[in-house]
Amino acid sequence: MTMGVYVNAMAALGLNFGLVMTAEPIKAYPTEQREGWIPARIRLIDYPQLKQLAWHVQGAETLSPKEAWDIYERNWRHLDEPALTKNEQHLIDALRVAFGGGNSHV
Repeated sequence: MTMGVYVNAMAALGLNFGLVMTAEPIKAYPTEQREGWIPARIRLIDYPQLKQLAWHVQGAETLSPKEAWDIYERNWRHLDEPALTKNEQHLIDALRVAFGGGNSHV
């Protein structure tokens, strides 16, 4: 098969083909400027409460934002809210805006 076949198949599926430039590391920005950001991959080690809630996800060091939101929402009753770090609360707030849609339990 040629590359054109792949591009045509992607176009038929509504997918775009393009090059992605590497982003600046998130740590390059101060915490106060990152409020409302959602990382492309959420590192469990950076969010202690999420890591505890995701105990059943074996071998994963990162989650997609949707996976993280689903875990927070499904297991919110087990979350230790007073133990949330400021960064984790910012993540939850950003995920709520992105995925909550008014029916959220979080």
